[in-house]
Amino acid sequence: MNLFQHFREEERSFVEKVLDDKAYVENQYAPKLTDFLDPREQQIVQTIVGQKDGNFVRFFGGHKDSERKRALLYPEYFLPTETDFEVVLYEIHYPHKFVTLTHRSVLGSLVGSGLKREKFGDILIADKRVQLFVTEDISQYVQTNVTSIGKTSVTLKSTPLADVITSSEQWIQQFCTVSSLRLDVILSEIYHLSRQKVLPYIKNGYVKVNHKVMDKPSFLCEEGDVFSLRGHGRSKFMALEGKTKKDRLKLQIGILK
Repeated sequence: MNLFQHFREEERSFVEKVLDDKAYVENQYAPKLTDFLDPREQQIVQTIVGQKDGNFVRFFGGHKDSERKRALLYPEYFLPTETDFEVVLYEIHYPHKFVTLTHRSVLGSLVGSGLKREKFGDILIADKRVQLFVTEDISQYVQTNVTSIGKTSVTLKSTPLADVITSSEQWIQQFCTVSSLRLDVILSEIYHLSRQKVLPYIKNGYVKVNHKVMDKPSFLCEEGDVFSLRGHGRSKFMALEGKTKKDRLKLQIGILK
């Protein structure tokens, strides 16, 4: 059976990378750590590796509710701890009495500094405090080079993982039914917009799936996909719960409050 038929064509290179990591663990009998993965990528790793044939995988992103996590593939003898995930937490210090930092502005500055998205995890904001997780291998680069966000000067201070803040983000669980798993159909149902109103968002590049722009209305969504619709917030496809008597698909979704 061709393993790749179970995944999207655009996911092929990632699937190949996971297979290479799995082979490394089997051949070297040693653990292999990935960069930060989005929920869909985590699901792919879990599907390929699982806990079979002496291979195991565990995920950790810095705190118990992390959305973006690193995966550690390891043989059965290995007993992973949090330190094996090599996650560093930084708190961003800035003049919070005069400036408000947003998730978007922090993300833009990190990418603008030359960082690849897979090198940093969740960005947490609560009560004027801002924190972010990065991979240990680029932590010094981040601390040295991220000195401003927008026009605001900032400093980054390494912080113990135990001092992570509780993000103000809340995911509200809901259920809905759809006629198909097409992107335009699901977004229409989640955001209570007609498909005619959703289509321009998709075609103009205002929709992201798993943090990447998706401009194909017919794109077939799968469990673990995270969506963002400009001006309407973020959501995620949490689970496919079966079908109704009228043969519609029942979805469990999360809406970011």
